[in-house]
Amino acid sequence: MNLVNHQFRLAARPVGMPKRSDWSYTEEPVRDPGEGEVLVKLIYISLDPAMRGWMNEGKSYIAPVAIGEVMRAGGAGRVIASKNPKFAVGDYVYGGFGVQEYALSDGKSLTKVDTKLAPLPIYLGTLGMPGMTAYFGLLDIGQPKSGETVVVSGAAGAVGQVVGQIAKIKGCRVIGIAGGPEKCRYVLNDLGFDAAIDYKSEDVKKSLGKHCPKGVDVYFDNVGGDILDAVLTQLARGARIVICGAISQYNNTGPIKGPSNYLSLLVNRASMKGMVVYDYADRYAEAAREMAGWLLAGKLKSREDVVAGLDTFPETLLKLFKGENTGKLMIKVAEA
Repeated sequence: MNLVNHQFRLAARPVGMPKRSDWSYTEEPVRDPGEGEVLVKLIYISLDPAMRGWMNEGKSYIAPVAIGEVMRAGGAGRVIASKNPKFAVGDYVYGGFGVQEYALSDGKSLTKVDTKLAPLPIYLGTLGMPGMTAYFGLLDIGQPKSGETVVVSGAAGAVGQVVGQIAKIKGCRVIGIAGGPEKCRYVLNDLGFDAAIDYKSEDVKKSLGKHCPKGVDVYFDNVGGDILDAVLTQLARGARIVICGAISQYNNTGPIKGPSNYLSLLVNRASMKGMVVYDYADRYAEAAREMAGWLLAGKLKSREDVVAGLDTFPETLLKLFKGENTGKLMIKVAEA
């Protein structure tokens, strides 16, 4: 096909924040698909906080990316060659393609999408892994009830924005914790949260006390660290804490900061449980149907932060850890 594929491969295990020298930018010819395979031209690549953990060596819920491997990432694109009867040239799909321009797949992990129902980027955000994380983490683990108070950190991010909106749909009072006045305005004015706490300029513990006079019933944690500790001091009896992520800790060069106020779980008969979205893979379609209905009805909004150019990957990824993105961060690799 005379196509050249550019890729980012992991060259070294990062210490602290990843830097460009932790990657090698390589190129190789694109081969034709074999029997049962499809060739996909990537249009968007998803950037997610979990990618930082995948770069580390050690036991986790998924094997680390090996040195020399194409960096793991979700993506969405168009089939440009197929020897798989389930996929035709021109089909739009999403799956785990990696940080590259083209990907070959046996089709088993690909999902066809209809861009007439929703724009392609939404299938990497609200109708993709972040949306599934929000849906199952909140509803299955958090189990919010109408009238309860739900707090979500990282509220302007890909997962947090969906968590808060689903909690509102379920009749809850929602407080978002975000960094900076612009993000706080976004969760209040665009997403319809009841209150926003700017952790960069406010005392989070005091603000939680003001906005949650009866305590926090459900806390959806995306950041860990000091904010988790602050929320632990404000729990209502029977509170549920969903541990989704801890982005404040991912680039630590020393020990991870654990919760010092964990005895609040005992005092308040509360629970704290971790969640990994892959555990719900057999139920993704269920969540996608319901959230697509909310999107069409205008009950659920989706925002994407799109940066152009595969070559920007090392720097664009850091936006997640510097708190510079609002909504779902992704790279646009090519035109549709």
